[in-house]
Amino acid sequence: MAFHGGGWFSFIRYDEKQDKPTITRELLKRVWTFAAPYRWQVAGLLITILLITGLTLLSPLLLRQFIDVAIPEENYVLLSFLALGMILIPLLSGVIGVVQRNLNSQIGEGVIYDLRVQMYTHMQRMSLRFFTQTRTGELMSRMNNDVVGAQQAISNTTVTIISNVISFVATLAIMLAIDWRLTLLAVIILPLFVLPARRIGKILRKLSRQSMEYNAEMNATMNETLNVSGALLVKLFGREQREVERFSRDAGQVRDIGVRSAVVGRWFFMLLGVVSAVGVAAVYWAGGIMVLQGVLTLGTIIAFGAYLTQLYGPMMALTNAPVEFATSMVSFERVFEALDIPVEVSEKEDALDLGVANGRLQFKNVAFSYTGDEESKAGLEEIARFSWGGSEAHIKRGKASTSSASTSSATNTSTSSATDASTNSLTEPVEVTELVEMSESETIWALNGINFIIEPGQLAALVGPSGAGKTTVTYLIPRLYDPTAGEIRIDDHDIRDVTLKSLADNIGMVTQETYLFYDTVRANLLYANPKATDAQMIAAAKAANIHDFIMEMPDNYDTVVGERGYRLSGGERQRIAIARVILKNPRILVLDEATSHLDSLSEALIQEALLHVMEGRTSLVIAHRLSTILAADVILVMEKGQLVEQGTHEELLAKNGLYASLYETQFKPGVEAVGVN
Repeated sequence: MAFHGGGWFSFIRYDEKQDKPTITRELLKRVWTFAAPYRWQVAGLLITILLITGLTLLSPLLLRQFIDVAIPEENYVLLSFLALGMILIPLLSGVIGVVQRNLNSQIGEGVIYDLRVQMYTHMQRMSLRFFTQTRTGELMSRMNNDVVGAQQAISNTTVTIISNVISFVATLAIMLAIDWRLTLLAVIILPLFVLPARRIGKILRKLSRQSMEYNAEMNATMNETLNVSGALLVKLFGREQREVERFSRDAGQVRDIGVRSAVVGRWFFMLLGVVSAVGVAAVYWAGGIMVLQGVLTLGTIIAFGAYLTQLYGPMMALTNAPVEFATSMVSFERVFEALDIPVEVSEKEDALDLGVANGRLQFKNVAFSYTGDEESKAGLEEIARFSWGGSEAHIKRGKASTSSASTSSATNTSTSSATDASTNSLTEPVEVTELVEMSESETIWALNGINFIIEPGQLAALVGPSGAGKTTVTYLIPRLYDPTAGEIRIDDHDIRDVTLKSLADNIGMVTQETYLFYDTVRANLLYANPKATDAQMIAAAKAANIHDFIMEMPDNYDTVVGERGYRLSGGERQRIAIARVILKNPRILVLDEATSHLDSLSEALIQEALLHVMEGRTSLVIAHRLSTILAADVILVMEKGQLVEQGTHEELLAKNGLYASLYETQFKPGVEAVGVN
């Protein structure tokens, strides 16, 4: 399936010349799905609108009776009842208005809640690729500003339109009943309302979308520079003034667009006010003549004048209703853009529960490419438009994914037997011929033709120069990404055939960059296993050689670690991350340079604990230290996205290939420098 430009939100067709979204039935149906759960509140809201409109229409009639009957006839009883009615009508309207406001708030806040939860749930299902290409600030803007704007469309704009329609129709009917000639004179100026509304409405629509975009840009700037990492970078390079200038520019755009919107809106209502005044003057002029001629009473003209204000108010609002409604739909459009971004790593409907895996891990002719990120464009709109690299790249991934089984079986005929025979034997890289031919000029392969097997309980060390594809291999195992071609199997199950939850339960991973929540040490550890006991948590911390340090902290395990754990050193954060994955007790361990921030003493202490933890588990470790490599059952050597060698330490040294070169230049000197044998 190809996704071109705005293909994901085909319910809105965009007119580039007018910058005008065309509201379709499909869009309205989708908007209604968010209002449908509150249908009874909506029904109650409509009833309150009818009641308030009816009460409002009674006031001019009471005024006419007051002038034409009660005063001329000196009827004190009627005069008292009319005065009492003039008090009761606003009182009842006010009480009903409170009920209306309550119902309206229930609908509006409920819609905000539903939209935010649905968006957050959808974002949780997105692949890692989405988050590497999206600025967090812009995402926050979608979930805050745009969601509130979408809520306004239902609880305010729509309610206002319905209320004005009812009021306009009812008022017009009463005015026709009073005098059709004055009514015709009152509505004949309607074209004067429409002409300015169309012109200024286009401007307001464009300003509304620009305002949302500028606010998203400002939020993104704040998010990037006001977190710990961003603030540290700014201070280290002395760029405070530059960031202030950048934020001032973004905030200035928000300010300017706000001023312009306010001025344009004020001009609009000023023009409508003048037109309304012309209508009122014309009606009073003609009505005054009719009173002088004895055709109408004075009370009738005064009542008619009161109805004019009730007619022109809704008329002015309804004249601009298409503009306001279409503008409010921009917020829904932006929310739907985010909701309609395809889930790249999805779970099949009939996905299997992996249960407790034995831990056999196999890569079969795996190829993967990051190509197609459109020069790392980070905006949500760009991601929605280009679908992580455009429709063509998406089709290729789809073809590769759906045909991976047949491709693997066909391509691996000559290599799988050799691979299965021994995990320590060299597997030559297998070209993914079909994919390379389809997109050879465009695709940059991060991995190409990766074949290896790690048996249950084995420890595999992944080595190679920087950029060889080691981290990419580890990201594919828990399905942070899906391979472009080939299969990854756990216990003979393609990982795309099992549930994401059961896959996550069986895999424990310590990434290169350790992330801790702004919470206590205890909360960060229990994130891996909320049901773990204190004894289990302490045992995990001891295994990671971090328990003694935690006990020296002010509140022990209840000490808050700060934003992203920045109150701790890199090695301390790394050991907490290792303790966290130990507490998870997974069947497969993936350690991406998990000891890279540890000093030699800490690594020596933790290495023994890790070896004990790895016992009986399949482990894949990106290693830069010889002690880890020597403990491995198999060493996988990667270069430029290909598996160029695999075997034991002795076997690979004997080959005198890339591993031997890495050993002489990287591993051996580091060991000799610290005196570790």
